[in-house]
Amino acid sequence: MAGKKYRKAIEGWDPIKKYTVEQACEILPRTKISKKWDETVDVAVRLGVNPKYADQMVRGSVVLPNGTGKSKRVLVIAKADKAKDALDAGADFAGSDEYIKKIQEENWFEFDTLVATPDMMVAVGKIGRILGPRGLMPNPKVGTVTVDVAKAVSELKRGRVEFRVEKAGIVQTAIGKASFGPEKLAGNLRALVETLVKLKPATAKGQYLKSIVISTTHGPGVKVDPVAFVNVAAD
Repeated sequence: MAGKKYRKAIEGWDPIKKYTVEQACEILPRTKISKKWDETVDVAVRLGVNPKYADQMVRGSVVLPNGTGKSKRVLVIAKADKAKDALDAGADFAGSDEYIKKIQEENWFEFDTLVATPDMMVAVGKIGRILGPRGLMPNPKVGTVTVDVAKAVSELKRGRVEFRVEKAGIVQTAIGKASFGPEKLAGNLRALVETLVKLKPATAKGQYLKSIVISTTHGPGVKVDPVAFVNVAAD
């Protein structure tokens, strides 16, 4: 049965061809396998970098203009005044040592993202071994260590995603839901890839954007032609 669904998902387009952003995002909603739930749309961008060298590590975040289709639960670790700012901005939880203790002693993880102010990072560092393997350790490079916690919370709630290049030189992240439709998906895809282009390491040689593939959770990958993003860095 799954084979029939997959064959149906690739009808009417060429899995080998590289499409423009608009064409690929037009095709994508038709490729989803499940009719019971709204599949996530993922993108995999292969970069011409070698992440084993620190000066070729690509890491950052971007606010997707059309959101992700998923609400993030945000915990902010900060002192009283900043914690109040975070709650006012929409944080799900905010506080200081009590949350560090809760994570450490109760194995509490009812949140998706952790934001911390710089003055709390020594305390947060004490539970780094717990947070790290779960990808929850705050980092200034992706905007989760900041004094402006209200801005961080606002962006996360609006659809900010974090990304980091993997060992094989690939950045993978979600850019929305199949129900978004072509226009919203194209806007989110452009925002992500344009951010990656602007983060190109000075030491990266040769072709930087090697390939871009978008897909629904269980659907086939649709190739996007990277040529549309070649001149972004110069803009």
